[in-house]
Amino acid sequence: MGASESRSEHQYHQLMEKTGFSLEQIKNLHIRFQHLSGNEETIRRENLDSIPALAENPIKKQIIDAFFDKRNQHENETGSFDQIGFEQFLMVMSHFRPPTLKTNEEEKMAMRKEKVRFLFNMHDTDSDGIITLEEYRKVVMELLSKSGAMGPDAMGPDTARAIADAAMLEVASASEPQMGPNDFYAGITLEHFEQMLQRLELESRMYIRFLDVNTETMHCGKATM
Repeated sequence: MGASESRSEHQYHQLMEKTGFSLEQIKNLHIRFQHLSGNEETIRRENLDSIPALAENPIKKQIIDAFFDKRNQHENETGSFDQIGFEQFLMVMSHFRPPTLKTNEEEKMAMRKEKVRFLFNMHDTDSDGIITLEEYRKVVMELLSKSGAMGPDAMGPDTARAIADAAMLEVASASEPQMGPNDFYAGITLEHFEQMLQRLELESRMYIRFLDVNTETMHCGKATM
């Protein structure tokens, strides 16, 4: 028993180095992971799909997919996992970790870049390094649909597409000022995406609550599922 506990502590300390979480935070997240998985070694999409707080989220699918996206494991891989273990779960959660008082400027910049790339990956669904017009349209239409803006008594899909197209045109004009009216705009690159978000304070505002875990304070809440 003692050897097993010692091994777990050693594994936790390795995860502390990889993710920046404290030992207490990792233990709390492990409790939540066990609840989500039903005390199994891995979780699947359906484990996250049943979370009540995600039910009405307009980008529910993108959030769930992000946990299984290989690009979010700090490795140069593309594709997705069918299931993930606790370490992979923790690596994704680390993208939502806010800076602390001890975080220096270099570390803050690195954390911000990770958050921006994470958000970019959520929209770049085919992993080609570009958010295309079709990908952007899909996100806009999902947001409008979930907000109730689309429906029999509201705007139709053509109007929603026009909104997405206009927004993409604005991005194209800002990122490619020399582009002519007949030039083709391939889509939003990571560099352009960073420019779009440069005035947005992501470091402390990008956190997660839908797992009954508030990454602002990193305390687990009571299970509600």
